[in-house]
Amino acid sequence: MDLNLSAEERAFEAEVRDFIARELPQDIREKVRLDRHLERDDYMRWQKILGRKGWFTGAWPREHGGQAWSAMQTIIFNRIAGEMHCPELQVFGPAMVGPVIYTFGTPEQKAEHLPAIRDSSVWWCQGYSEPGAGSDLAALQTAAEDGGDHYIVNGQKIWTSFAHHADWMFCLVRTGREAKRQQGISFLLIDMKTPGVEVQPIRMMDGRHYLNAVFFNDARVPKRNLIGEEGRGWTYAKFLLEHERVENANLRFITQELQKLRRVASEVRSDGRRLADDPSFMAEVSAVEVQFKALEIGLLRTLSDMHAGAPAGPGKSSFIKIRGTEIAQRITELLVQASGPDALRYQPGPLFGHNDDALIGPAHALGPVATYLFCRAMTIYGGSTEVQKNIMAKHALGL
Repeated sequence: MDLNLSAEERAFEAEVRDFIARELPQDIREKVRLDRHLERDDYMRWQKILGRKGWFTGAWPREHGGQAWSAMQTIIFNRIAGEMHCPELQVFGPAMVGPVIYTFGTPEQKAEHLPAIRDSSVWWCQGYSEPGAGSDLAALQTAAEDGGDHYIVNGQKIWTSFAHHADWMFCLVRTGREAKRQQGISFLLIDMKTPGVEVQPIRMMDGRHYLNAVFFNDARVPKRNLIGEEGRGWTYAKFLLEHERVENANLRFITQELQKLRRVASEVRSDGRRLADDPSFMAEVSAVEVQFKALEIGLLRTLSDMHAGAPAGPGKSSFIKIRGTEIAQRITELLVQASGPDALRYQPGPLFGHNDDALIGPAHALGPVATYLFCRAMTIYGGSTEVQKNIMAKHALGL
């Protein structure tokens, strides 16, 4: 595998830099750079700009409206997006349900949903985890009863990211009670405006709102919204999770936070010396950078396999997920350490931009603790680290 950029890849890199410098709205760039809270409109504005360029779904095959990006192009885009303070993309549509729909969906489902994903006019959320079915996803109990030409859905989903912003949900439901729990699970597309769908917020301790509980009370979902065959939802879910775990490499986020860490280390002074001149601290920074470079190579191998038509495989995607989340957590720990006592102040006014409260202390110290606390969940969501290690032991090591 040649890790050097070809002439075409260098041209693509220059094109990405020029496009972001020209098109990313300055107010959004500053919010990301300063680690401020982003609203739905901030995400959607940027994603629609990418959609008009064809880059919101750049990795999709051309027959489905994508750009057929190579593995290296995908990495180049995400790396530069991190360097240039782009918002995290909401990947539930382009990287998760989109590939499921164009792989397993009907022509009608593709016609209805793929264009709206490509141009980011519709926000999707993921209905997987339940109060009794998180890492043990096969234990899910949300039921979809046969109602003729529709399903009647009852149950609850939990920790549903951005459900309060979402227009549609892709949801795992139980349509059968077979002896093997993975059987009898189906994959439904649910309009969030459906009567009987209720979203309740779960507030973070810093006041941010990412997560939700979603309740279904006799929600009627047309059977035309069933993906593939009834009872084969586990197959489609596994296909999707391989894509999700690659996304959990957090390439854009890690690139951005590493850049921020080096900037903060150059600004913070103790006893007249910059933190960047402290060999002990910078050894920690260098160690995590080395781990990140190794992760990039592993991600490139995985994406190369996927672009060649081979599945990512549970062992490879689990490795990417574990290392990506652990590296991201370590960087946020170092940012809190670098910011010191200044990071402990809770200043909701500047954080959310809700009033004209003056910022107390350095600007770089406002967001690190909130980001650190949120990132503690990274080794749990998308399949906990413990579960991922069991998957690797079984599929990679044969244990």
